[in-house]
Formats: sequence, structure tokens, C-alpha cells
Amino acid sequence: MENVNKEPYVVGGKSYTAVAINTAAKTGQWIKSKLGDFNSIDVKYSSQDLVTEVDKGSEKMIRKLIMTHFPQHSFLGEEGVEPGPAASALALQNVSHAEYLWIVDPIDGTTNFIHGFPFYTVSIALAYKGEVIVGVVYDPSSDELFVAEKGKGAYVHGKKMQVSADDKLSNSLIATGFPSDRNTALPINLKGIQSIAPKVRNIRSAGSAALHLAYVADGRLSGFWEIGLNSWDIAAGALLIQESGGTITDTEGKPYSLAVRNVIGSNTLIHGELQQELSAAEATGF
Repeated sequence: MENVNKEPYVVGGKSYTAVAINTAAKTGQWIKSKLGDFNSIDVKYSSQDLVTEVDKGSEKMIRKLIMTHFPQHSFLGEEGVEPGPAASALALQNVSHAEYLWIVDPIDGTTNFIHGFPFYTVSIALAYKGEVIVGVVYDPSSDELFVAEKGKGAYVHGKKMQVSADDKLSNSLIATGFPSDRNTALPINLKGIQSIAPKVRNIRSAGSAALHLAYVADGRLSGFWEIGLNSWDIAAGALLIQESGGTITDTEGKPYSLAVRNVIGSNTLIHGELQQELSAAEATGF
């Protein structure tokens, strides 16, 4: 019993982290089995913001698996929210007083999934009183499970993750995205790309913010930024980065919270330089 008492996040003998891992893995394998086997593609916020019945089925599965264990907890999933930035902010506000809140993106990288491009993920986070305490990002294509628990480090393949040692932008590999909000977020992010691209080793944009953040945590990327994301894109990846020795803030350098939409995640060493470059380019989104 002594060991059980040392586990900070255990309810009824069930570890939150174990439930998150099990849920992400089961759902991810189901999603992978549906590759190329879906009937309808719907447009959400813009013609680049897509959803399939697999996204909806995935969220339903995640909700059921989690709520079976923790029926008193609150749940915020992408597919339960109306499209657009205002609706996302309101949805988060509506659950902001929840003691335990699961924050879920059932498929981060739906466009990739639709095209059969193997860079999409299931992202599951648990926040306690507004602070993320568990983060799981599962990539079904490569069968990689990235896991973090607050204060306990972050792991992939059972190996402790560590951010990269790149100490300046010029020798860094950085990632970003092309936001589906074509009117506001995309032009701002393009300004950032134009400014950052000549100053880094290279830029990657593979179409899943959650997986990009996981790659920063594991040292495969030195940094990531994007304008106009949602809480479910960032929450799990934010903890992965923090528990791997990295830094995550908004694009003005203010501390990360669930409300952050314009984000920078990095190995810490290049964080200030990346933030300053985005500021100088007027590409922070503020």
C-alpha cells in the first residue's frame, strides 16, 4: 500500500495516465484501421478545416473509455465544439471551473489522415484546476506513444525524452503550420515563416501541431510555433515539452495556459531568439 500512496494522481486504484495511454492506443489503432475507409468529408471552419465520421467516432470512443473510469470528470473535445476561434474560446471558458478536465483532439491532422499522409495523432490531456497533469500523444502510423506526467518526466518507447541541445536558431530545425483560418491566422503565420526561414537550418510543416510538439520534446525539432491553435491541439504536447526540459509560452513569451492560441514550444535555448524574431516580424498574432 505504501507505493500506492506515493502516486499523486490515482483514483479508485486507476491511474489517470494509464487510462489516457490505454484510450489513446486503442483509439489510434481504430483510426488507422479506417484509413481510406470513410464515406464523407465535411467542411468545418474553412475549406481547409475538414472533419470525417472517423474524427467523430474517435471522439465518441475516447469519451466513453474515459468517462467509464471517471464519470465525474469534465470533457472538452474538438468535435463537440462549433467551428471557429470564438466558439473554441467559449467552449474552454464554459469548462474553466472544472476540477478535472480531459482535453482531447481525436485526430490532430485530419487533412493528413484523409490523404493517407502518415502524420496524424490522437492527443489526450488531463488538467487539474487548469494545469495539465497528464499528456499523451499517440501516432498510430509509427506506433509511437509519447507520455508525460507532471513532475515525472516524459517518455517515448519507455525512454526518457530530452529536448535538443541546439543553442541558436541558425543550427535549429523548426516546425510550424499553415492555419485553416485563411483570413487572419494564415497571413500572420506566413509573415513569421518569411522572417524565420532564412535564419534557421530549415523549417518543417507536417500538419499536426500535437505531433510537432511531441517532436520538440524528443529533440527531433528544436522549436515549433503557430498562430491560432486551440487548447486541444496544444495541451498534451505542452506537458511533453515541459517534462522534457523545454519551454512553452504564447508568442509574446507569456507563460502557457489552456487559453493560449498563439504558441511557441522549444528546447528553451532558442526560445528567446525565436520569440524576438516573431515579434520583430509582427507575426505573434497579438
